[in-house]
Amino acid sequence: MGQVAVLFGGPAPEHDVSILTGLQAGRELVAAGRDPLAIYWTKTGGFVSVDPSSEAAAFLEGPPRDAEVLTLSVGPEGGFSAAGRLGRQRRLDVDAVVLCTHGGPGEDGSIQGALDLAGIRYTGPTVAGAAIGMDKLAFHALMAANAIPALPRVELNGVTDSVGFDGPYIVKPRFGGSSIGIDVVGDLATAKARLGANPHLGAGAVVEPYRPDLVDLQIAVRTFPTLQLSAIERPIRRDAGAEILDYADKYVGSEGMASAPRELPAAVSDDRRRAVLEAATRVASLCSVRGVTRIDFLEGEDGLFVNEINTIPGSLSRYLFIDPPVTFLSLLDDLVSEAMTSSAHHYVTTGADGTVLRAAGAIASKLA
Repeated sequence: MGQVAVLFGGPAPEHDVSILTGLQAGRELVAAGRDPLAIYWTKTGGFVSVDPSSEAAAFLEGPPRDAEVLTLSVGPEGGFSAAGRLGRQRRLDVDAVVLCTHGGPGEDGSIQGALDLAGIRYTGPTVAGAAIGMDKLAFHALMAANAIPALPRVELNGVTDSVGFDGPYIVKPRFGGSSIGIDVVGDLATAKARLGANPHLGAGAVVEPYRPDLVDLQIAVRTFPTLQLSAIERPIRRDAGAEILDYADKYVGSEGMASAPRELPAAVSDDRRRAVLEAATRVASLCSVRGVTRIDFLEGEDGLFVNEINTIPGSLSRYLFIDPPVTFLSLLDDLVSEAMTSSAHHYVTTGADGTVLRAAGAIASKLA
């Protein structure tokens, strides 16, 4: 029987928040006698094992001094390994990895694909589910195709001359898992100017109408042992005059997302509550949700609009499961159990029987 690993960090803007979530999970497993393997994914892309009881300050300058370098290998004998005797790699026996990797390659399907190639089970979204959740334009198209209400959202690039709706506008990174990189602007010219000034928009941007009358509602979904929806929360902006719920509102606190100000459960009407639950259930199904996911909505007098989905939410949304209450340890154990009941991903080569190669002839003749 192998260990459960907790993976956190990564080369992403949400690196610091990921550390907080990972350390929370590691500390909880240690307290329960689980002896987890804590794996820190550095800003430069390397992997090291660290003390799962570490404090956040230990990572201010990078990996802690006592960290042990790890290697992630793919293939039939793939997995995490550490240096052994005589320079040989010692493969670590890991049953499943609890992913606490927010944003970037930790939440867009990249690390999921690497773990699939290595034959390692992991919690949270699959490659496909992660990719849908991280791409705000693709997610919006999926919602629109299934008649789930959402605000207009279109791609923004250097040649965009019309978006089909009036300003003011909110400009967001197309690929991003948090409020980092979001700008509110008054007109399209300013929105386009942000493309060259905002480094978070380099991989793509989307624009949608800015609605100061709308407020946030959030709900978490977990898929094991059965589909369960959390209580609905209304996040509270630290600055009442702020235009959006920003990064500081969500994460700048002693426990990251778990310590952010909120109204929980949110004071909403029965009709609004039913609408959130129904929409969240549909979104979870359409997006192939696995593990714990948070779905963010905007609400106003004219209705409820789905905003985005966070497939690896801050603090794993542990603070939202209050009715019925779910302990953090139970949440983690269920995540691991779900991963263990799913076979590690295996690719198949059925159909690659050499027929095409035998009939191909000389490659040089095909280049003539």
